[in-house]
Amino acid sequence: MTPNPRDLENTVALVTGASSGIGQAAAHALAARGAAVALVARRSDRLQELAHDIADAGGSALAIEADISDPERAATAVTHTVEELGRLDVLVNNAGVMLLGPVAEAPLEEWERMVDVNLLGLFYTAHAALPHLLAAAEGPRGVADLVNISSVAGRQARKGSGVYNATKHGVGAFSEALRQEVTRRHVRVSLVEPGAVATELQSHNRPEVKEQIEKRFEDMDILQAEDIADAIAYVVTRPRHVAVNEILVRPTEQEG
Repeated sequence: MTPNPRDLENTVALVTGASSGIGQAAAHALAARGAAVALVARRSDRLQELAHDIADAGGSALAIEADISDPERAATAVTHTVEELGRLDVLVNNAGVMLLGPVAEAPLEEWERMVDVNLLGLFYTAHAALPHLLAAAEGPRGVADLVNISSVAGRQARKGSGVYNATKHGVGAFSEALRQEVTRRHVRVSLVEPGAVATELQSHNRPEVKEQIEKRFEDMDILQAEDIADAIAYVVTRPRHVAVNEILVRPTEQEG
């Protein structure tokens, strides 16, 4: 059966980390399926540009500048979404940072930033969104979705990425525990775990670390952000009785 390209009509989705990469691609994909999309990130100029692009394509988008590692701003972003767009059916917790390098002599501020965004920011946004998702699940669609973006790093640990691994393993544990709490109330909690993707994520690393990352994947046909957006769209458009709880997406050539 060919899926309805507007199968998210009359729904509202909130995407964190929407100013680039997977978040930006996910916003486009959900808007193309009919969802009104709240775009949340720190870079207001990029959000406004994305909102205009979505509107030009016939969609609806609301730009919200916020750093979701601040619990008040995360909660305000969710509240603003519901006030302006009327409801919340889908949350895509995509905001994240990847700052790699050996544990010995690592800059502690890099660890703090990863914990603040990858874990606490995701927790804060999920906490604020959950009452609205539960309410949406009782509405006409009968289901709501919370999608947490993790990583292959949430499945296997590698030297040089200890704290990043720890945050992504934490996302997986949180997702499974929350799934068990709300699945009987038809809020589907899903984990999407990308392998190597061509985004800005690695560009924020120290030069010597960035060089190592580039060497590891220089001869590989890695994923594009749209590949992960396609997986997200698949998850949230399943029939009400189908919950896709976990998707791992690697480039075909990626071994680990």
